[in-house]
Amino acid sequence: YGALEPAISGDIMQLHHQKHHQTYVTNYNKALEQLHDAISKGDAPTVAKLHTAIKFNGGGHINHSIFWKNLAPVREGGGEPPKGSLGWAIDTNFGSLEA
Repeated sequence: YGALEPAISGDIMQLHHQKHHQTYVTNYNKALEQLHDAISKGDAPTVAKLHTAIKFNGGGHINHSIFWKNLAPVREGGGEPPKGSLGWAIDTNFGSLEA
């Protein structure tokens, strides 16, 4: 978990992986099980109620999955401003990454 130190501490990375992301995945899977059960019983009010939990926890899982894929230690090119089309778009729309 310490590969991104000192920019992001190992403790923070561990917290996000083992607590935050894991909780989103656990709660998303639980809500999906409840959804399948409610659908099989024709329980429309429960199906409608589960929408919020599925959206919130599914979104948290997706956001953390993107977070992991977009991080790299400095030795692997991390910590540098974006280059290419992303860097160009940031500079064009905001003036700079620091803006």
